[in-house]
Amino acid sequence: MPDLATREDEALLLDLLNSTPVVDGVQRDLLDVGAESLSWVRARGGVGAALEVGSLREVRDRLQAVVRGVESPTVLAPFLVDVHVFPEAAETGLRWKLGVEDVDRLSSRVLLAWGQVQERMPGRLRACANEECRLFLLDRSRPNTARWCSMKACGNRLKARRHYERARHAAGGRSTRRE
Repeated sequence: MPDLATREDEALLLDLLNSTPVVDGVQRDLLDVGAESLSWVRARGGVGAALEVGSLREVRDRLQAVVRGVESPTVLAPFLVDVHVFPEAAETGLRWKLGVEDVDRLSSRVLLAWGQVQERMPGRLRACANEECRLFLLDRSRPNTARWCSMKACGNRLKARRHYERARHAAGGRSTRRE
């Protein structure tokens, strides 16, 4: 398979997966219908059409389920039916071009990036270990041990919670907080 996905496409993949963050305990959808979703799409090189936003939402929802292990990758097949790549001769040699409708370009790039991440870095794209978080991470560390989308946001919070629970358990179930 030609190498079509770039680092920019990997960033787009994470942006799309992370477009349903939890803010102040409430899940948001950055691709919810409205001007915000159209601007999100345009900022990432899309045309900003409502059809494009709808397609991205569907791809995102399926891809989130696949990455979480809830769905099989075969649920992505319908989004790949009209995706084609073709060679193009250029001054520097052969280039591979993505042949899709403009409104499907972003979702196709995301799916190609996901496929290449799965092939080149299996197991490194995953959901944050914080069950209250809806974000995903691409672990580029050598030991492949990253667990949180952000050590500051989720890692420290979970470590502090575990420490508090251990201290409370050691104190016989009483609160360890001083009043």
